[in-house]
Amino acid sequence: MYIVETTAKTASASKYLQQLCKHFAHKVPATFTPKAGEVEFPFGHCTMTADDGQLSIRCKTQNPDNVPVLKGVIDSHLERFAWREELKLQWQQNELAPETSTGQAEG
Repeated sequence: MYIVETTAKTASASKYLQQLCKHFAHKVPATFTPKAGEVEFPFGHCTMTADDGQLSIRCKTQNPDNVPVLKGVIDSHLERFAWREELKLQWQQNELAPETSTGQAEG
């Protein structure tokens, strides 16, 4: 599993979360409240949270080739919605080890 995360310092975190989710919901499954949202892209899953002054975004995918796609989709749309603030996202990437099966003999 590949995970990328970012945060944006903004007083409009809830507004942007809702804009992103509402926009994506026209093409892919998306749910949201003023404080949290989820989007299920064909190439990965993103969760978003908004609290006082910060929008946090976490995306997961099984395929490493999808990481730049996820980042690009979020970057381009947030850049468009937050053009007054010129938000620049700094992504951190983590790779989780694949789940290992248990019960196999070692030797």
